[in-house]
Amino acid sequence: MSRHALLVSPAANRVYAGASVALTVAELGVAGLAALGGRLTGVEETRIAGVPYVAFEAADLTDRDLAVLGLLSSAHALFEVADGGLLRPVQLPRPDVLDDDLITIPKYAGKTNEHFTRLLLNVTLLSSAWARNRPARRLRVLDPLCGRGTTLNQALVYGFDAAGIDSDGRDVAAYATFLRTWLQRKRLKHKIEFSPVRERRQVVARRLHATLAATPEQARAGDTLELVAYAADTVAGTRFFRAGSVDLVVTDAPYGVQHGSRTAAAGLDRGPVPLLTDAVPGWAGLLRPGGAMGIAWNANVADRSALAAVLAGAGLTVLEAPPYAGFRHRVDQAIVRDLIVARKP
Repeated sequence: MSRHALLVSPAANRVYAGASVALTVAELGVAGLAALGGRLTGVEETRIAGVPYVAFEAADLTDRDLAVLGLLSSAHALFEVADGGLLRPVQLPRPDVLDDDLITIPKYAGKTNEHFTRLLLNVTLLSSAWARNRPARRLRVLDPLCGRGTTLNQALVYGFDAAGIDSDGRDVAAYATFLRTWLQRKRLKHKIEFSPVRERRQVVARRLHATLAATPEQARAGDTLELVAYAADTVAGTRFFRAGSVDLVVTDAPYGVQHGSRTAAAGLDRGPVPLLTDAVPGWAGLLRPGGAMGIAWNANVADRSALAAVLAGAGLTVLEAPPYAGFRHRVDQAIVRDLIVARKP
């Protein structure tokens, strides 16, 4: 067994930086459980020369193991702790196929921290049937409350296809404008359009559709990523996406501070439960068997047990292993954020 030390990336957000080491411990715990066969032991926070690290014991890390560790949202560098306490660098492969400024450039009120968006997507992916071995086809990620596209952008950066829905047409339009500008500035081969969707001569939604190639070689080969997002009611998602057409559903439920949950029956509600009660059955129907759903929410306005009941009622299996209990953290005085993950049998 060898001891390793994972250096955690610094976060620009001071509050998130204070929680990032504990969150990395929890994320590494999920990775060890789901993708590394439980071979990581002794996962803990530690300090080396006054700098925070996450330490663990492991034997003979393979290339696939390192690929999983390179996925971690706050992994900055990995070291093997040699005799005498010296740190030997271990190269971590990075999964990104696009520049991460696709995620970091947009700044707006209510935007989810980029590190946490990556963590939520990672934990959901690790909880799916594809945690150990990705399928031959490209994964597809749906954010059914996509806002201005932070989760969609993270999916694209990973080389996944992305899909989204949001009831705020202004947010989807702003995202379309940003994405078009970014693709042009990066000079990536792409096609993008934002157009109305009509049924019986009535406009029922607006649809953002983009295809892009990460490299010129992929463009020539026709190997493109696809993004589809609708400005529409998320409860009506099954009108726009086929059943069993997505691998992961990843979303940030309204926190009840910057945004509330709005449903036809309840109107505006500070908690996410009424919205999720209406929407989760439809989202679950869009998942392929073996797919996973990850939802972040403000624990100050809804109990975990209420969200677990909604997910279970939609036929999903809520994951309750100990590492999943380690993601609760403070965002500000009004928000204590947590996440819950469930898998489709």
